[in-house]
Amino acid sequence: MTEMFDKLSHDQQLNILLELARQATRHYDLPEGLEVDLLNLSENATYRVRAPDGRRWALRLHRAGYHSRQAIASELAWLNDLREKHVVVTPAPVPGKDGELIQTLRHPRMGEARNVVLSHWENGVEPSITQNLTGPFEVLGEVTARMHLHSRQWQRPVWFTRPIWNFETALGETNPHWGRWRDGMGVDAPLAALFGRTVAAIGKRLAAYGQPPDRFGLIHCDLRLANLLVDGPVVKVIDFDDCGFSWFMYDAATPVSFYEHDPQVPELLEAWKTGYRRVTPLARADEDEIPTFIMLRRILLLAWIGSHAETETAQAMGIAYTQGTAGLCDAYLAKYG
Repeated sequence: MTEMFDKLSHDQQLNILLELARQATRHYDLPEGLEVDLLNLSENATYRVRAPDGRRWALRLHRAGYHSRQAIASELAWLNDLREKHVVVTPAPVPGKDGELIQTLRHPRMGEARNVVLSHWENGVEPSITQNLTGPFEVLGEVTARMHLHSRQWQRPVWFTRPIWNFETALGETNPHWGRWRDGMGVDAPLAALFGRTVAAIGKRLAAYGQPPDRFGLIHCDLRLANLLVDGPVVKVIDFDDCGFSWFMYDAATPVSFYEHDPQVPELLEAWKTGYRRVTPLARADEDEIPTFIMLRRILLLAWIGSHAETETAQAMGIAYTQGTAGLCDAYLAKYG
């Protein structure tokens, strides 16, 4: 059945996912006459659910085989505690009619069941790189620091499980989470050689930097602009789907995802660090390694684009993103190679 679904056209798959999303709404205490519209298709399919009276929710159909039910429950446990402790504004999950936050549904044309989570809608606007983001990045730095302090102190449930994002699982050759960077769009032999030298330099620096508890722990892992909502002076954080164990300073790199080459990035990073320091000290060794995490993230996204070529984001980035990475690699190697 899964093979049958995978062989369907993109539009046919979207229709089946929409059918499943509409079916999922019936597992919650929601009003009649709902509108269900696709918001985003990436690892998961996310829908806006709108009632006739204007109330809205976000419904996520989890991709089959990406996260276990236990891993999703772990994600929800962390974001719920972050919200309840007033660390950061996050979407509040809605229990189903059976009281469970995670619903599991099947579709006759899918081989595997899909896990579903419904959350209350959060107001706000996704920031754009075309705007002046200095102020929001200062706030984001504060928010990220509070999340890191919470992560270090939080007593996780004994059953808690989330992915580990280290050098091997990001850029390694054996079984990287998002595929091999060598399979990125347009990675020819000269680029592969350049990227390979950069990856080796990243690995060497991170091996020296290490993974002690004050540098490596539970983080969001994907604070890119699409996962932030600016609501007046508040910066809200959504989509904890990739949260896991990694270097805390990796959270400094993800907000500039897909725009690492933009001229305003150095200014935005300074704003982020200013906000971070308002909450907790930022060690010089941590600050010095941020460029390494930006480079790691850039090459990791090459792998993601290559393994998610069907998504709008990957198609928008395309080969131009791969080619633009070369200049960043040259600059990085000149300083750290």
